[in-house]
Amino acid sequence: MQKVRCHVFVTGRVQGVFFRAFTRDVANSLGLRGWVRNLPDGRVEAVFEGTREVIEEALKKIKIGPPASRVENIDVKWSELVEDIPDFRIRY
Repeated sequence: MQKVRCHVFVTGRVQGVFFRAFTRDVANSLGLRGWVRNLPDGRVEAVFEGTREVIEEALKKIKIGPPASRVENIDVKWSELVEDIPDFRIRY
């Protein structure tokens, strides 16, 4: 299967609620590569690399998020795979 890249911006109550750690754990459990970070405006930004089907599975999980979070919207942009990311980690 062809691998792709997915760049997402998540809005809602997604900072200070372990959202980045949750996203990292979801990505690692599914074998995805990429990163996640908080943005100064309160959003969370993430990049996932893998097959579209597996990334869509991750997106379903992060739409729910960890218990204290409240996801209002996820802006998703698909693109070709860059293949420059060796694993999935939290960026600070």
